[in-house]
Amino acid sequence: MQPILIYDTTLRDGTQGENITFTADEKLKIAMRLDDLGVHYIEGGWPGSNPRDIRFFDLAKRERFETARITAFGSTRRPGIDAADDANLNAILKSETPAAAIFGKSWTFHVQSIMDNTLEENLAMIADSVAFLKANDREVIYDAEHFFDGFKDSPDYALETLAAAFGAGADFLVLCDTNGGTLPQEIESTVQSVSEGLKQRFGDTGNFKLGIHTHNDCGMAAANAISAINCGAIMVHGTINGYGERCGNADLTTIIPVLSSKMNRPCIPQEKLAGLKSISRYVSETANIVPLNSRPFVGRSAFAHKGGIHVSAIMKESRAYEHIDPETVGNQRRVLMSDLAGKSNVEYKAREMGVDLGANGSDSKAIVAAIKQMEDEGYQFDVADGSFQIMLEKFTEQFRPLFDLESFRVTIEKDKDLPCSAHATIKISVGDSHEITAAEGLGPVSALDNALRKALGNFYPDLDTMKLVDFKVRVVDGREGTEARVRVLVESRDQDQIWSTIGVSEDIIEASWQALADSFQFKLAKEAQRRSNPSPSSEAEDLKQGWPMSFNA
Repeated sequence: MQPILIYDTTLRDGTQGENITFTADEKLKIAMRLDDLGVHYIEGGWPGSNPRDIRFFDLAKRERFETARITAFGSTRRPGIDAADDANLNAILKSETPAAAIFGKSWTFHVQSIMDNTLEENLAMIADSVAFLKANDREVIYDAEHFFDGFKDSPDYALETLAAAFGAGADFLVLCDTNGGTLPQEIESTVQSVSEGLKQRFGDTGNFKLGIHTHNDCGMAAANAISAINCGAIMVHGTINGYGERCGNADLTTIIPVLSSKMNRPCIPQEKLAGLKSISRYVSETANIVPLNSRPFVGRSAFAHKGGIHVSAIMKESRAYEHIDPETVGNQRRVLMSDLAGKSNVEYKAREMGVDLGANGSDSKAIVAAIKQMEDEGYQFDVADGSFQIMLEKFTEQFRPLFDLESFRVTIEKDKDLPCSAHATIKISVGDSHEITAAEGLGPVSALDNALRKALGNFYPDLDTMKLVDFKVRVVDGREGTEARVRVLVESRDQDQIWSTIGVSEDIIEASWQALADSFQFKLAKEAQRRSNPSPSSEAEDLKQGWPMSFNA
């Protein structure tokens, strides 16, 4: 069966997404990860448009890519000049990439009304540009921009543009749904018509190769790409995490496992699939974009189970509620705790966390009842695994606190012309020892965190690897106004793992303390367990690069 070629445009089209930018060095690191994943083409940027992309191609020349062909992007020549005199095409050649991608106009509306060009000159621009690059020994991927819109308006002219590119030697003809407004059934009928039309023009021996490039403005990018492949396209364009302009591009972290696991269409090597979650996380961290939990296949929630009936079923047979093995794409199964949980959830989580519920499992019913009551009061254990483990240990009398709070005091000072300043004093006990420390912070919770960290640091030097990366406050029920109960969620990380903890109270400082204390207890217990039974974390590889986030509350 014809393998599907994966063409990644994260470094070019992906960076057109809002709030997404990469330095040249970051682009190179991503390119190396993409090459390791096994993609076939990496579109590095537009060397004629900005110094950053020129620097990327200079850096890429020094690297050895095992699988991918680095590709420079650009447009057809400008109207009225020779291709050899076009600065954009010469910049592509100067990048010294083995492949070049150029786009040209397929839609008569764009040619005549937007570019103020003639249809004849547009065809000449396409043919001349492709021929020029082929004469300079480049593999040429021709992107037929706005092809599906153009085909609706004037199918004959849209086909003429493809014929001009193919006749000049283009290696691939990529049909682009640039506006993202086409539906899967329209993709199928258009690709079939294009195949028939090109065969009529060039014969069965024409050996034209079709590709597909889709945008997600109707939420159909991945489905449209798959539809085109079903109709004969052998190259698919997309980005990691679907990043891109407006609503984004087709998401390769969805398309690749669909092709490989659902359609039995070879694309990247099967053994490389397990790297999908890792590269998804790496690209999101580099872009400083919080990963989308609900992203198919690689999202944190993709294999998360909350309902008790679901958990009971997957404990017997995972395929009851999972369409593939999570490990296939480098993900993992997660069982969530909430007021929807049942005995199965508690027992699964207890085993996962190494908490012994007792041989008869009788405690699990009581724990479920306690969880439901606490969730009714505002707790949310499906997003706070750290606090849930501590709660489970307390309920089963296995919790061994590694510090105890004696007292704390937080003061906030506001001068007329200065921002607020916060100061915290804390007294804790560790065994028979007591410690009193004070610290300042950018806010009351920051000051409390700094004071606690300072006090514990005298007993536990491993704390310097722990960072707080997120702090969220939510009002549980706003009807009480400023006296409403609030929920505080704290997310922490170290070199191996991310964990979340929760606190609930009518007092935001009290709720914050609960979440902070649980976070530190979780970290210290983990370090104690590591020392007694060292083992690598399952998430260590995902988090090597770190999250560039700050804590300020």
